[in-house]
Amino acid sequence: MKKGLDYTIDSFLACCASDKPYEVKPSAEWSDDKWYMNQEDRRFYPNPGPLVIQPGYAEGTLIGGNLCTLNLLQGTEYFPEMEQVILFIEDDHMSDIHMFDRDLQSLIHLPAFSAVKGIVIGRFQHASNVSKEALRAVIRTKEELSSMPVIANADFGHTSPLMTFPIGGTCRIEAGAEGGRIWIDRH
Repeated sequence: MKKGLDYTIDSFLACCASDKPYEVKPSAEWSDDKWYMNQEDRRFYPNPGPLVIQPGYAEGTLIGGNLCTLNLLQGTEYFPEMEQVILFIEDDHMSDIHMFDRDLQSLIHLPAFSAVKGIVIGRFQHASNVSKEALRAVIRTKEELSSMPVIANADFGHTSPLMTFPIGGTCRIEAGAEGGRIWIDRH
């Protein structure tokens, strides 16, 4: 990748080449293109930063990944522990708002979900057609999420650049009037 890689490298180094706590800052811009097809003709969009869906503060163990993959692990020995966690979830271009709603509800139905402290949602690709308004509406329908902070549009998923987050590490999230903030404490 010739363009748009600096943020990804900086995030990786902050997470993997040091053990100091750090705040995850949003990228300045992002892309949803197939960068490997044409490295010279790429389209970048200004990044408004994390979107606060629901305000609040939480800290816990960081787990997460692709929402569909997490659902495939339900009922197996490979499904992660959900005790006192901040859940980072994302999905690809095939996920529309209805699929996201259904897959999120599937996780919420797990008995262990009651120990989740907060949720961070990665940026959706353009092809998913998931709007901020639709995402807010889906989250509002989830009574189980009403007491926890929910942040969306974070720099991970199937767009670039990507933040590195340490599964099994600890983090804090704050969703307020100034926007969403993420700190990685132990990695």
